[in-house]
Order: sequence, then C-alpha cells, then structure tokens
Amino acid sequence: MKQALLIAIISLVFSSCSDKYLGYKSLYVRTPTQTQPDYSDLYYWASHPQKWDPADSIPKPLVNEKRDSRVDVFFLHPTMYTSTRKFKEWNVEIDDAYHNAKTDYSAILYQASAFNQHARVFAPRFREAHIKTFFLKDTALIQKNLEPAYQDIKTAFEYYLKTWNNNRPIIIASHSQGSVHAQRLLKEFFEDKALGNQLVAAYVLGWPVPKQYFSSLKMCVDSTDINCLCSWRTYRKGFIPKNIREQAINSFVTNPLNWKADETYAGKSENKGSVLLKFNKIYKKTTDAQIHNGLLWVKKPKFPWSFMYTTRNYHTGDINLFYLNIRENAEQRINAYFKKNPAR
Repeated sequence: MKQALLIAIISLVFSSCSDKYLGYKSLYVRTPTQTQPDYSDLYYWASHPQKWDPADSIPKPLVNEKRDSRVDVFFLHPTMYTSTRKFKEWNVEIDDAYHNAKTDYSAILYQASAFNQHARVFAPRFREAHIKTFFLKDTALIQKNLEPAYQDIKTAFEYYLKTWNNNRPIIIASHSQGSVHAQRLLKEFFEDKALGNQLVAAYVLGWPVPKQYFSSLKMCVDSTDINCLCSWRTYRKGFIPKNIREQAINSFVTNPLNWKADETYAGKSENKGSVLLKFNKIYKKTTDAQIHNGLLWVKKPKFPWSFMYTTRNYHTGDINLFYLNIRENAEQRINAYFKKNPAR
C-alpha cells in the first residue's frame, strides 16, 4: 500500500501533462452557453493581469525577489484534455469546469508562473485537441482537431493586441500542444512582420521545431539573444524514442542550462533550481543537460524519492526541471531587449 502511494506521488512530480486533477476548485463556475470563447470575458483567460490566477504564484524562496512588469508573456499551455473516460469529442468544451481547473492548477501554476518576475502573463483558454489526436495516423484528422484550438488562440491573441498590448514587448511561451500552435502563431504574426520587432524571445518547448519551418526567425544561440526562439525536448541520456529518431535530428534545440545551441555540456552545478510537486520548494542541481541529435539529454534527475521515477521521457519536466534557469534567462533577454530598444 505504501509503495503504491509513493508511486502515485512520484507520478505527480512533473505536473504539466498529468491526468491527475489536483483537487482545487475552479476560480469560476460557468453554465455552458456557447461553443467558442469570448475573450472580452476574463473567464476565458486562464491567466490575465486583471485577475488573480495561479500564474501569479511565486515559490516561497523567491518571494522577496525584485519584480516588475516590463513585458507581456503570451503563454499557451500543454494538453490537459487527456481523460479517456469522458472522451466524447475531439476538442474539449471551452466551459468544462473540471478541465479548466485542472489546467489552472497544473500548467498555469507550475509552468506559466516561471515567467511572472518581469512580465504580465496572458494565457487564453482554448478548445484544445484531445491527447489521442497525437497518436492518429490520419494527418487530415489531426489538422481538423488542431484547427479549433488554433483559431481560439489566434482570436485571443488578436484581442490581446487590440485591447491590452499597447506596443509592449512580447514573450511567446508554450509547451507541448501549446507549442504546436505557438509555431503557427509566430509564423503568422511575427516572422517578417512589424510585430517581430516586439518579440523579446519565444520559448517553444516540448515539441519539435523543424529547422525548415521558419525562413527568417532564428534560433537563439546565447543567453542574451533577442528576436529569436528557444526549444527543447528532455529525455534521459542515451534514450531516443523510436517514433522520433529521424524527426529529432532535424529539429532546433537549446540547452536551458547554458543557452547554447551546440553540444557543449552543462553540468548539474549550472542548474539553478527545479520546481516539482512541492511548488514552494526549490530543488537545486537536479540534473545536467547536453544536446544530442536534436534532443536534450539529461542524467536521471535527483530529488526526494526519485529512485522510484523510472521513466526515460521527461517531457512533463521540460519547464519544471529548469524553472529557475528559465526565470533568470527571461530577465536576461528582457534586459538585452531594452538595452537595444531604449525608447521602449
């Protein structure tokens, strides 16, 4: 019984795509009245600076850090629609209270909060595609399922630009399914567009960014590069999933410990800290990192009871394992942006 309990706890350590509802109530209770979100209503924002939400949370060891809101972060969360018991439609209902609460107290709390030190965080709710979408072989059906989610995100972003941006610099941040849509958003709104000058950087994580996808938007190759993107997918050293072996080699990848895009090794001493199941606990030096053939390889992370965490796929830890490094790097890029653009 004790062993089963420990396994259940360890499975929640990396929270971003877990199917375990954390037991919190939704901030709002809505009666479903429409199929598409109305982004003038703050309910349809999982995170928004005009309301309190879990993205405003700060781990206790960091509560005294200097904070400001010089830029905006537009955050796109990973797949939360994973239940097979309730699976009826390919896209989640936008007013599903359980799903929205699950999103708020997992991805928004544990991932979006990494960017809140120097930014206002905007994270739209959207009709995300069910996790089964990514195991389909029918490419037409995959695109059909992803389209409602992207159209919601596009509508939310356009409303954000019109209503709240006011020419402020922007960071695009995303994970997993959110990164599928972030790539499209970057290509449609930023690449070779005037808005590209407002892009501090993009953190497109947990999904491959094909090297040929962008024509002019470049990979960040240093910790202070701006108007560029970072991307990685995290696996245990030596592990390459069969389904991505060829795909991985053709993908952009960044090392979040040294912010290089080459195979320069970064030891665990460069890992400033991870935020895992206990949000208010910082675990330092949990793991190292090195790029290998389009993937980010790390040694097995060290944290309490980690000996029971046997997976070699650390997808759900893409942000959590490097939480403080990401937080610090966002500040570095913001400072670099304003140094280059003092008039802003």
